[in-house]
Amino acid sequence: MNLEKLENSIGYTFKNKQLLENALTHTSYAYEKHIASNEKLEFLGDSILEFISSKYLYNNFPKLSEGEMTKVRATIVCEESLYKIAKKHNFSDFLFLGKSELACHKEARPAIMADSVEAVIAAIYFDAGLEEAERFIIENLKEEAVLASKNVGQKDYKTVLQEKLQVNGDVHIKYEIIKEEGPDHNKKFTARVSCNNKILATGEGKTKKNAEMEAARKALNS
Repeated sequence: MNLEKLENSIGYTFKNKQLLENALTHTSYAYEKHIASNEKLEFLGDSILEFISSKYLYNNFPKLSEGEMTKVRATIVCEESLYKIAKKHNFSDFLFLGKSELACHKEARPAIMADSVEAVIAAIYFDAGLEEAERFIIENLKEEAVLASKNVGQKDYKTVLQEKLQVNGDVHIKYEIIKEEGPDHNKKFTARVSCNNKILATGEGKTKKNAEMEAARKALNS
């Protein structure tokens, strides 16, 4: 696979091409080919992303409180935000997916796309150091950071959904975790929200709270 197009898109050319290939190797492909997957890179990339985004918010949004910075960071490093980055750079054209994964899904799932962004961040770090990884992160997340900082005072999706559903009186709103997958360091949760036993939507997230919030967001947009 020619990864030059991806390198051109992300604005970084790898000295060690194997690092980039590893970052794009999903567990399904790794299992079939008996090679290393991108899970360990993703684990490190997640930590780098959190540190760099925290540093960026601290330096560039002095008016935000600690609690507000935490909320903004959660917004800009969530699966949806990372998925946007992956789509922007057409990661789906370069991912190594196994036959089993492709048989179940015609295209790369958002969760896989988001995870690959974290893996690429770690790959850049190993290939060129923290400064280059920081450039990639900030370049791709600064607009999301500005938007999230403007909306930080707004009510969360679960609160908005509750207010909307209860406008005509009390209703029974229930959130359930219906699926849990992945290793301990990289859990994926699927939540379902229902109102008076009617299912409204499901959502995925790296924490139960994020999964419930995504389900509420989808319910509001449906």
